[in-house]
Amino acid sequence: MGLDMYLRKRIYIGANFGSNNVKGAIHLTKGENNTPVKINLNKVTYIIEDAGDWRKANQIHAWFVENVQEGEDNCKEYYVSDDKLQELLSLCKQIKANPTLAPELLPTQGGFFYGSTDYDEYYWEDIDSTIKMIEDILSEKEENGYYPFEVYYSSSW
Repeated sequence: MGLDMYLRKRIYIGANFGSNNVKGAIHLTKGENNTPVKINLNKVTYIIEDAGDWRKANQIHAWFVENVQEGEDNCKEYYVSDDKLQELLSLCKQIKANPTLAPELLPTQGGFFYGSTDYDEYYWEDIDSTIKMIEDILSEKEENGYYPFEVYYSSSW
């Protein structure tokens, strides 16, 4: 048990609208027996991909609760704008450049199953992984062209 956190990309395909002229097929199998997973492309509206995740990164979770979820810590899914992603990225980079700012800019948060509140190697690993995750997401958004995607945050514990 513990705090698990996720960023997901929701890519609008709109194949369910003929006017979008989406072509192709989805062929998937699952399990040891390669059981076919039947998906009708003409009914696909969105594709959802994992963009990143954390485990017990309570400082990152606290930031999302305060800056994206309007203070509601309720395990629901929340849209994260590009501006908010940039804001978190900037904070992480500032802290990386000047570690003494960590308690002020991105403080840890205690909670049931939220992990350590120390500014230890795990804290810094979370900062590094957050920087990479957000840079990858923003870079992909620039490259994705016609099919932009939205990002959503959720957590569970």
